Amino acid sequence: MGNFLQLVHNENIKIYKRARSWVMLGILVASAILISILWLSFGGRDTSMWEVMSTESMILFMLLTIFAVVIAASSVAEEFASGTIKLLLIRPWSRSKILLSKYVSIMLFAVLLAAVLFASTWLINWICFGINSAVSLDETQQMLLFPGSSGPFAYMLMYYGMKLLSLAVTLTLAFMISTIFRSGALAIGLSLFLLLGVNNFVLLLGYLEYEWIDYLLFMHLDLTKYIGATRLEDGSNLWFSLGILGAYYVIFVALTWYVFNKRDVAA
Repeated sequence: MGNFLQLVHNENIKIYKRARSWVMLGILVASAILISILWLSFGGRDTSMWEVMSTESMILFMLLTIFAVVIAASSVAEEFASGTIKLLLIRPWSRSKILLSKYVSIMLFAVLLAAVLFASTWLINWICFGINSAVSLDETQQMLLFPGSSGPFAYMLMYYGMKLLSLAVTLTLAFMISTIFRSGALAIGLSLFLLLGVNNFVLLLGYLEYEWIDYLLFMHLDLTKYIGATRLEDGSNLWFSLGILGAYYVIFVALTWYVFNKRDVAA
């Protein structure tokens, strides 16, 4: 166990010693500050801080996803590009432990990004609009903005939890592409194309009356639609979506580990 934790520590060092990781964190915080200042300038202080925080989170979580995909896609591919993968493989660690340590470090970085985004949007909007600004929302407005929760804070926690589940699947996809094709650029490009391109057609696909559409990965990535609703009008529910995401997750992980362990990666 100690050896594995050391591996994870080494992978974390690789992530945080690069300037790009800190630039990503800085961009998230700076973007939250910019949006809040613009909102304060044009909308005034008569706004709920939770409303601004919710809007910022929806906008910036996509940016967060892109940053995390970049790290996930480059984790394995850069080892091949630089030739350092050979140095890892000659050490007394199994390939599975090496790959798992990279995967864990990526997920920890994604959680850090989400935590920084949550904390920064909460603190910045508290300063700009005041912690008690939620009283400006009546009960109807709160239900529209924060459905199915006991309050704005509880809603935001559920929102980030749902987003992190979807993010884990997305990062696993990018990690798989990076491992199989050994190309960070391909993994980043393909993952973002599938996320940004296919997601634009999700609503259109939903109108097609084919059963197989219900089993497409991208029909279930947005879990936040289930907050406050156990079942949607189209008949889908949270457990079905989690089951679909879980099935894809298992496939992505299995392919990643199989290819990495079987292929002559030292060549």
